[in-house]
Amino acid sequence: MDAVLNIAMIQSDLVWENPEQNRLNFSEKINAISDTVDLIVLPEMFTSGFTMFPQFVAEAMDGKTIQWMQSLAKAKNAAIVGSLVIKEHDNYYNRLVFVHPNGLIDTYNKRHTFTLAGEDKVYKKGNQKLIINYKGFKIRPLICYDLRFPVWSRISEDYDVLLYVANWPKKRIKAWDTLLQARAIENMCYCIGVNRVGLDANNFEYPGHSAVYDALGEKLVDVNPNTEAVKLVALTKFHVDATRKKLRFLDDKDGFILE
Repeated sequence: MDAVLNIAMIQSDLVWENPEQNRLNFSEKINAISDTVDLIVLPEMFTSGFTMFPQFVAEAMDGKTIQWMQSLAKAKNAAIVGSLVIKEHDNYYNRLVFVHPNGLIDTYNKRHTFTLAGEDKVYKKGNQKLIINYKGFKIRPLICYDLRFPVWSRISEDYDVLLYVANWPKKRIKAWDTLLQARAIENMCYCIGVNRVGLDANNFEYPGHSAVYDALGEKLVDVNPNTEAVKLVALTKFHVDATRKKLRFLDDKDGFILE
């Protein structure tokens, strides 16, 4: 039987540096999902917006937001993923957290911190890749600015889905649209991008443009720009396997060592 992954993408505005209110807002959106879903995707820094003041919003891995994610994942029998500010060993991280329905957690620290905003000055970057085995799919999660760096996402290890969570601004949204499609095509995989909407405290505007592309770069679904919405999409393992088997482009990819 072909594996199917039912995904709910939540494109939302964020309340600036207010984890409690953001949890309440997302609880309302998640609890309103009546369809059966396997994975719920939230944006980057979904508890705070893209803040460069982590001391105001940072949490521990046993903090309120992680417990909230575990509780909702159990209640909805679905994994939940998004990034938030985590403090660990006196360092701050922009950390993606993937919570399984059974409460187990996978994490990924953002590799490419956004130097234009000074993220590299306040957040410690990660250097470890993550591939999550879930519901018959191998998922490679990444965060926002990582999208600009194809070597980091290149399929040197096998996976079926690239997943990006983001706070990607309106000024450069063309790059977001183009690169999501490119990552799908070059890696012959599904590529999911979930971006926020609204205006942040720095007066940066975010237009959403959340979308899913298939292994040939065809857009399967997108979310209306500048609107809060929950969008559902079903992915099939057969599509990735059959496309790769028929075309075999990945057999000709270049090998490399990432330093």
